[in-house]
Amino acid sequence: MRIGVIGTGRIGTIHAHTLSRHREVGSLILTDVDPARAQALAHRLGETAAPGVDEIYTWGVDAVVITAATSAHADLIGRAARAGLPVFCEKPIALDLAGTLQAITEVETAGTVLQMGFQRRFDRGYTGAREAVRAGRLGRLHTVRAMTSDAEPPAPSRLAQSGGLYRDSLIHDFDILRWVTGREVVDVYAGGSDAGPPVFRESGDVDTGAALLTLDDGTLATVTGTRLNGAGYDVRMELAGELDQIVVGLDDRTPIASTEPTGPPAADKPWTGFLERFGPAYEAELVAFVEVVRGERPNPCDGREALRALLIAEACERSRRERRPVRPTELLSSATEALA
Repeated sequence: MRIGVIGTGRIGTIHAHTLSRHREVGSLILTDVDPARAQALAHRLGETAAPGVDEIYTWGVDAVVITAATSAHADLIGRAARAGLPVFCEKPIALDLAGTLQAITEVETAGTVLQMGFQRRFDRGYTGAREAVRAGRLGRLHTVRAMTSDAEPPAPSRLAQSGGLYRDSLIHDFDILRWVTGREVVDVYAGGSDAGPPVFRESGDVDTGAALLTLDDGTLATVTGTRLNGAGYDVRMELAGELDQIVVGLDDRTPIASTEPTGPPAADKPWTGFLERFGPAYEAELVAFVEVVRGERPNPCDGREALRALLIAEACERSRRERRPVRPTELLSSATEALA
């Protein structure tokens, strides 16, 4: 199997390393907007670098992995679909609903595969939580608390293009909330604060946000996030039911300290970032993609799943701006009408 990797930044480099080691992947073709970066990675891995995206297709590949800039995702997905190739793409498909819907339509019209990169679905903690909920171990689920706290913000240049806290960061919490509980979000009410560094206000973003989400069975969920968590990278999910309560992300590297006399001590080596915390999950999602391409398993996270997570993020952003509850379905109706 020969796979084209478009984008050789941080996550593209990780994915290229994973694929280069995979026994079912014979070779890679790497390309990037910075040809020297792609060439350097290809040299380290013993793979081939291409001068541009066109060569990915003219030289011939069996599948495409997209880790380019977010603004290029939708066009690259469409091109791969028109070529009849299966695609793995980092989230999101696009930063707007119209672009997302258009790319999904191209994939579905072509009858190809689009697997989205929501790596938390491959994390052992979240997998265990899903199994516990689905097995009824918690009884009726009444409360979910999810959080993502980055130790430091992205670079200003990336922040301005990220789509904001809800679309860029908390979209992972929205996706995993649906995946673990098996429920849909019907209503959100969100707020945010830009009281931190001026770069957030200059980008029209917030450094800290919180949302109250109502699920379709009445379960209440809170999702909070910040870009300025000095203690370290902290990602957790707590699920409470009538019979039991569990937590994802609580281990000896969780960057939190107890004030109780008999509480656990602060972590000696707190998590520093998402690449370290979710390293095994990033590898597992690419292994799954190879299996999908080979026809050995169904797609674990298609474009429609990414659309649902983006709808929640969009609803939170609108709720924050307009200071009112928002239903994700109202946004989908508007986007669909705009494309008609």
